[in-house]
Amino acid sequence: MEEIEITSWLTLDAIKKEATIIETIGDLQTAHCMAVFCIIEDDYFELCYSDSISNFMRRFEDREEFELGLEKRKEEFGEAIFEEDLDIETDYSSVNSDDIEDNHSKNSDIF
Repeated sequence: MEEIEITSWLTLDAIKKEATIIETIGDLQTAHCMAVFCIIEDDYFELCYSDSISNFMRRFEDREEFELGLEKRKEEFGEAIFEEDLDIETDYSSVNSDDIEDNHSKNSDIF
């Protein structure tokens, strides 16, 4: 893994514009840092925007290292997927909108 400091958000934006964005973690509106994980050709990058520390660009050696870096950053930002979250998504994935409307109609008759 290689890392370089980048002083300007404009430079990070120019790099991001040319990349395929995989995932964005964090938000500068609610936190002090935002990490953008992206791919340019065969290279894997993390672009880190910050209003409190130095901005940087990190290049990962391969896809495996990239995915590990992504998971680590999610844990740092508190955005990691927990097993309970997966169960909730699975439980609701089989419900379609017609079932919700039918159930709502039945419940509205009660009131």
